Parts: sequence; structure tokens; C-alpha cells
Amino acid sequence: MKFSTKEIKQQVITLLERVKDPEINTVSIIDLGMVDKVTVDNTSIEINVLPTFSGCPALEIIRQNIVNEVSNLYTNFQVKVVFVYSPPWTSDRITEQGKKGLKEFGIAPPPNYIQENGAWHINCPYCDSTYITMENLFGPTACRSILYCKDCKNPFEAMKPMLIQN
Repeated sequence: MKFSTKEIKQQVITLLERVKDPEINTVSIIDLGMVDKVTVDNTSIEINVLPTFSGCPALEIIRQNIVNEVSNLYTNFQVKVVFVYSPPWTSDRITEQGKKGLKEFGIAPPPNYIQENGAWHINCPYCDSTYITMENLFGPTACRSILYCKDCKNPFEAMKPMLIQN
């Protein structure tokens, strides 16, 4: 049975929902909005991926996980992953499912708005309180900060907002 290019693209996107962020196993690269484009021809499948941060140490793991997942179903295709930086990834690409997955993992999703002075506010992923303080702008990875909830007394991480300001 031969599938159309459109059907293969849709199946690849479905497969990519199984490729989890190596550091956050509750969100996929689809949830994070990292998949920019899927191109299919007679012999190859190319997946353009937007890194959340340039220099992310997990990129090679993500590449291999994508290749493994897609190649398992499409054994007659060459699977190629290309990291692209234009357009840049922004945190508004995270899906609602992705935001739920981040909270489930204990990471506050990034805010949808950054004030003109660069300030941003998020809620605690554990109790939804706004009574929080930033402990350190620099978290365990370049894309996360460390915060503390003064209501439930939990430290937590938050994804840094990466939005294009107009």
C-alpha cells in the first residue's frame, strides 16, 4: 500500500509526538513547538527542528531520537534532521498540552507576555500562587530559571520566555 506525501507527513508528525524532550519526559518536541517543517519525497524525509536555545546540549540526543522513531516505521526512507534557527523558536510555540506537561513535571511554563522593562511573571506550577520570587535567573539549563513559591514553600524551575516583541 502506497501512502501520499501528505499522509506520510501526518504520520511523521504523529510519530514525533512520541519524541520527548530528553530532560523533560512529560513534553514532546511537538508539544514544545520545535518541529518547523516536515518534507517528504520519494526517498527521504527531512524534519526541520527549531532548537529552544542555540547550543542546547540535548540537540544530538533529540536528533537521534527523531531518526530512530521515524526510521522504525519508514525503513525505506533516509531520515534527515536539520536544526534551523530562522524563524527563531519562541516560547509562544508551546502548545496547551506542552504547558500542562511542563507543570506536571514541576516546571512553570513561560508567560505569554513580557513587560516593556523585561520583567515577566508566572505562577507556581504546584499551587498556582503568584507569591513567588526568583532565586536565580540561571537554572540547570540555559532555558530555565529557578524560583521559589512563598505560599507552598516549593522551589521550582520556570522556562524563560522567548517572545518576539513588536
